[in-house]
Amino acid sequence: MKQQPWISHPLTDILFILLPAFLSLLLVFILPGVFGNEAGLTDAGWLVLVVLIDVSHVYSTLYRTYFDPVAFQKQKSLLMGVPAAGLILGIMLYSMSALFFWRILAYLAVFHFIRQQYGFMRIYSRAEVVPAFCKKIDVVAVYTATIYPILYWHLNGPRNFNWFLEGDFFYVSVPPIILHILKGLYFLVVVLYVLKEIWLIVRTRKFNVPRNAVLAGTFLSWYVGIVYYNGDMAFTLLNVVSHGIPYMALVWIHGNKTKEKRERTTSLLRFVYHPYGIGLFLLIIFLFAYLEESLWDILVWKEHGMVLLSGLFPVIQLPADILSMMVPILALPQLTHYILDAFIWRIKKDDFHWSNEVNKLT
Repeated sequence: MKQQPWISHPLTDILFILLPAFLSLLLVFILPGVFGNEAGLTDAGWLVLVVLIDVSHVYSTLYRTYFDPVAFQKQKSLLMGVPAAGLILGIMLYSMSALFFWRILAYLAVFHFIRQQYGFMRIYSRAEVVPAFCKKIDVVAVYTATIYPILYWHLNGPRNFNWFLEGDFFYVSVPPIILHILKGLYFLVVVLYVLKEIWLIVRTRKFNVPRNAVLAGTFLSWYVGIVYYNGDMAFTLLNVVSHGIPYMALVWIHGNKTKEKRERTTSLLRFVYHPYGIGLFLLIIFLFAYLEESLWDILVWKEHGMVLLSGLFPVIQLPADILSMMVPILALPQLTHYILDAFIWRIKKDDFHWSNEVNKLT
């Protein structure tokens, strides 16, 4: 196990990057009555999965950007310009059409989720010396694992869940034969990948545990969550846990690996990247996520008063013109996260020994 291309300590990688997808799958299969049905999320499930994992992982980007004085000074123009441009763009899009705004945001999120799986695959294959066709098969495999379920969703029609809200995806009617062909190609890629791995094992006497775990987890979680099951609980669990927890773990690992090279004596990160700072790390992003979702519920959704601060306030109905400003403002952390994530991992080799592959994360 020591010879495997771990990012951090093997146990850290296994527990927080590789295992979340498989634990989610296990929960879905051992509790089919809870996760396998077509019912929506309970308030408690929504609080844990959406607020404490999904929205919190958005705010973990703060540790790589605005909370880090070194990173902020190095990329100040980017970090100031992206939210400013995002707000202007968001207001313009929402003023054109609320549905169009959410559709653009949904497809940005899908792209972000897909690229994260590609990035982890590249990180865990960074040390491999293999023929070029093997790397190409890996790329085809990770994109097949993620894009096929999304294509199925678009071509088979609406599911009992949405990415953000009803109608944020567009749907195209195709003859059933098209879906059968795509499914056949999907499983052909799975077989091709397995054969490639068998060939590599015979040739090199090595097996890349984390890379194969990432690919297996991606294939299984995306297929089961979107294609096999048709319920909101299963989709949200598999979608959110396998994405949000590994991302937060990556931010934490990066911060601890680089802390010795940075002067953070006046920074919050001095306390966060401490042997016992993980609690503070999580508490801060949990609070940001909880406050944001409470504002969403007070001003827009009005759906989760039982578990959010919105239950303490009277119902507020905002005029349409005010709403067209408030929705893009509330969505700005999410939009900023999607855009910044395409840049913040492009760090130099002397900053992080595996950074030449981290730039593939988004």
